[in-house]
Amino acid sequence: MTLIYVALGANLEQPVQQLNQAVAALEKMADFGELTVSSFYSSTPMGDISQPDYINAVARFQTQLAPIALLDALQNIEQQQGRIRKAHWGPRTLDLDLLLYGQQVIDQPRLQVPHYGMKQRNFVLVPLAEIARDLILPCGQALTSLVTTEMHQSLHKLSSKELILPL
Repeated sequence: MTLIYVALGANLEQPVQQLNQAVAALEKMADFGELTVSSFYSSTPMGDISQPDYINAVARFQTQLAPIALLDALQNIEQQQGRIRKAHWGPRTLDLDLLLYGQQVIDQPRLQVPHYGMKQRNFVLVPLAEIARDLILPCGQALTSLVTTEMHQSLHKLSSKELILPL
């Protein structure tokens, strides 16, 4: 079994509901159904495309799936939830990014782990630190050395009231 971390993000078609559905799907994939999920955070989108804010989180679980099989499973969840890849950094119903696969470094055409942009993204680092404060990255760097006060301040942690879907 390998401990993995997955970033979740959505900004279309009820993003909180999209993340909740993705969490349920990931829980089914997790060995023994054991899954840890960070709080949900609202963040401003990257890039120049005008779009709604994102809801982001990070999940941690153990898996026996090989890296490419795991990537395929994550992309299948995205597709089941209506993901269409139109524009880089564009709006989406769901984005699942494999951040870490144990302590492995993977550099393949379809998969780069650790995820290539994770060290610069507040919406990844803050929720990751919430569930894995003492994590040491494969490069030997402590996660806490990357997370700044400004990163925390740039995100909005959703309250329980914001997580309740309107009737």
